[in-house]
Amino acid sequence: MSVRKPRSTRAGRVTMQDVARRVGVSAITVSRALRTPDKVAEALRLRIARVCQELGYVPNHAASALASARSQTIVALIPSLSNVVFVDIITGIKDVLDRHGYHMLIGVTGYSPDEEEALLQKYLQHSPDGLILTGIDHNPGVWDLLRAQQIPTVHTIETLPAGEDMSVGFSQFDSGYAAARHLLERGHRRVGIVGAQLDPRSLRRCEGARQALRDAGCHDPALEIMTPERSSISLGASLLQDLHDRHPDCDAVFFCNDDLAQGAVFQCGRLGVSVPGQMAIIGFHDLAGTAWTTPPLSTIATPRYEIGAAAAGLLMRHLAGDEVAERHVDLGFTLVQRETS
Repeated sequence: MSVRKPRSTRAGRVTMQDVARRVGVSAITVSRALRTPDKVAEALRLRIARVCQELGYVPNHAASALASARSQTIVALIPSLSNVVFVDIITGIKDVLDRHGYHMLIGVTGYSPDEEEALLQKYLQHSPDGLILTGIDHNPGVWDLLRAQQIPTVHTIETLPAGEDMSVGFSQFDSGYAAARHLLERGHRRVGIVGAQLDPRSLRRCEGARQALRDAGCHDPALEIMTPERSSISLGASLLQDLHDRHPDCDAVFFCNDDLAQGAVFQCGRLGVSVPGQMAIIGFHDLAGTAWTTPPLSTIATPRYEIGAAAAGLLMRHLAGDEVAERHVDLGFTLVQRETS
């Protein structure tokens, strides 16, 4: 026997009230079950879900936003969807927003501050309840928009020193310093630095490594290669070849990303350069595969998923009206020594 769908207040559309009548609860309870399911008993939640499916009910997001004066939307702007660093952050954000009944609009800036500003202007038209941005380096126009709109905002991957905005991340400078310091502590003195992409975060971690070498009296600018090319395994192999050809006495290298470092390890194998005997290598981020190079790659592990989850958590507490005692959260980093250093 088929279930007869009730007539809706608008032709062809089943309403939340229709679902509530069928279940025998209030429309508010149905709304709560759909938006914040963890706040509704499991049996009732499953019953509501079953009735929604039977009736073909699809929540009207626009009407819900109008009724609550909240869009239930968070905008997240990231540089890339092909870089697993940002995919991990987005996953952390999504898992928290899902539990609180929020939706996410994702914008990809392509590492361009101008594109970030343009996307922010575009997405503000959707009246988001909050923003999650990448980094702390923004165009003046972005900071002006944030001040004018007064929308709760969390900056990720790095931490701001103070201010009304919120931030979650770690020190790029300190992590780069720790990587180079590790190579020095292993006895290396001809230490190179290789950076690509050259976004502000990569530049800061390279500057941290540079400062560690300066402090030890070992910095040689000739052992640095900086390129705006997109970071990749093939680029890492090519840059290692170039550095080795020009400076065969270079005995260790800090690469600002793991894919570069992985390519360098592979290229050393092709060249017959012993790692770490002739060339020690350390990467950055502890991406998938770093533990499976030959030999396994030493690196700086960064808490990417945790950054995303913490950023979303800060927004949720703020939007709920809870006190956010710690507005700037440093989650730190971990030096992972494997066999390339």
